[in-house]
Amino acid sequence: MKKAFELIVFDWDGTLMDSQQRILDCLKAAANDCDASQLSNDEFCNVIGLGLKEATENLYPDFSPDQVCRYADRYRHHYLLENKTHSPLFKDAKDVLHNLQAAGYWLAVATGKGRQGLDLVLKESGLGSCFLSTRCASETFSKPHPQMLEEIMHELAIEPEQTLMIGDTEYDMELAKNAGTHSLAVSYGVHSLDRLLKHEPLGHINHLHELPGWLQGLNRN
Repeated sequence: MKKAFELIVFDWDGTLMDSQQRILDCLKAAANDCDASQLSNDEFCNVIGLGLKEATENLYPDFSPDQVCRYADRYRHHYLLENKTHSPLFKDAKDVLHNLQAAGYWLAVATGKGRQGLDLVLKESGLGSCFLSTRCASETFSKPHPQMLEEIMHELAIEPEQTLMIGDTEYDMELAKNAGTHSLAVSYGVHSLDRLLKHEPLGHINHLHELPGWLQGLNRN
């Protein structure tokens, strides 16, 4: 059976890993360190998925470049060294990824995390070997700029029409559209399903274990 896609690119936070609370705690801690105003949980969570610089500028548009750098540095300090909030993989994530590999799909990650943060969670989760390519916001333009996906596709010699981007934020859906790939929304992450569907993904899933069946349905068409 011919597969509808050759390459599946996953967002990380809110798509494969339930890391919202850890990120929220670190954003708040960085604000305290910088004597910045404490925003609402919704305001903080809304920037999850962006690169750290872009997220900071979105949260605090009046910050000077030096303040943006300090906030980003304090966030990294808390995320990498201080904060121990448990961030589990979503249920069935490992099984789904291994099943997709066995079915012949190529897998990759495009994330707003920095390289240090992604390498940390790939090691902690034991999932590093699942992915042929990974790109972080610290290495390319932040989502929704298409560079992350373009670099992954170039590295693996895969065309946009053969590529599916899966994510939980508007930034993921816009990234896919800007790179000319297909997208699939997940409803259990940071942004509401209504927000995601405005960007016309091919569909959505409510649980990660639904992904193989959703793909099989496309493969039969």
